[in-house]
Amino acid sequence: MQENSEKKRNRKSAHNSARRGLSRRLIALGSLLATAVVLVLSLAGYGYRLQPLTMARPSLEVIIEPGTLPANLAEALGRQGIVVPAWALRLATRLRGDARSIQSGSYQFDHPITLAGLLDKLVRRDPDQQELRIVAGWTMRQLKAAMKRHPTLVHNAQDLTDAQLIAAVAPGVQFLEGWFAPDSYLFPAGTAETDLLRRAYQRQTHLLEQAWSHLQAGGPPLGTPEELLILASIVEKETARADDRARIAAVFCNRLRARMRLQSDPTTIYGLGENFDGNLRRSDLRTDTLWNTYTRAGLPITPIAMPGRAALEATAAPAAISALYFVARGDGTSEFNDEFAEHQRAVERWQKPH
Repeated sequence: MQENSEKKRNRKSAHNSARRGLSRRLIALGSLLATAVVLVLSLAGYGYRLQPLTMARPSLEVIIEPGTLPANLAEALGRQGIVVPAWALRLATRLRGDARSIQSGSYQFDHPITLAGLLDKLVRRDPDQQELRIVAGWTMRQLKAAMKRHPTLVHNAQDLTDAQLIAAVAPGVQFLEGWFAPDSYLFPAGTAETDLLRRAYQRQTHLLEQAWSHLQAGGPPLGTPEELLILASIVEKETARADDRARIAAVFCNRLRARMRLQSDPTTIYGLGENFDGNLRRSDLRTDTLWNTYTRAGLPITPIAMPGRAALEATAAPAAISALYFVARGDGTSEFNDEFAEHQRAVERWQKPH
């Protein structure tokens, strides 16, 4: 009986000893894992704040398109010359908690730039970063005025003639109007106006090339990318509604095919320049200028504004409708008609006082 009790005590002691050994091993393993995690996080933190990212060139312009998802950000950056491991970007944005605060726009990055610095710029937390937004539908006059008001730009474009400015920022084009892409441009203080304009010109050139490549046989009756830019600027000024752009582009394309005058009020207003007082009169429609599409057939000689990407794309791929007329309803939408009599009734309905 005493022998059995002794055996039980020995087994219990051995079991307790084994449990203590297992506990010590688990504690040691946990400590090792904790040390590894701390080490990994330390290395990640070092890379995040101190390790410069690999860049294709010492200075890069990066476009973050509207609607870019955080999950696709690393790929978008990589295509434009900034190498960021996708896992590091996901981890950083998750820990920062501001993934949804990343803003679209055109950013200027100079080497060296860390992941922390890059994300600070993308969420507009960098206090040294300046911004100028070119609004879709602005004219060159409005753009120059906005640059002149900006306190940190070097105003080296204000006194240049059009020919001098073309030579400085957009060599090879015939006119300045329309050639600067609407977007938000981010830059360091002390940036020259000509540097900003050069970026906006290069952006618009890229967008125009993309839109022109989407033209298909039987599409818009346009002979050159410059003509696409001109017509897109008219579409830009005629409506701000996404669902109307392609239909308005179709009306103008249909009129060009039919050799009808475009009869666009915004072109006439542009031709009046500073003489326009906000009230478009019948006499204005009869006043001939290079941009009056009531008195002149075909497209005007230049764009009348800066068309945005949406207007370029809508003009390159107009809606498949046969309408020749449209009239604004007064709520931002338009009514489209094939026949002039229908159009006249629409004008009576929507634009005549009741």
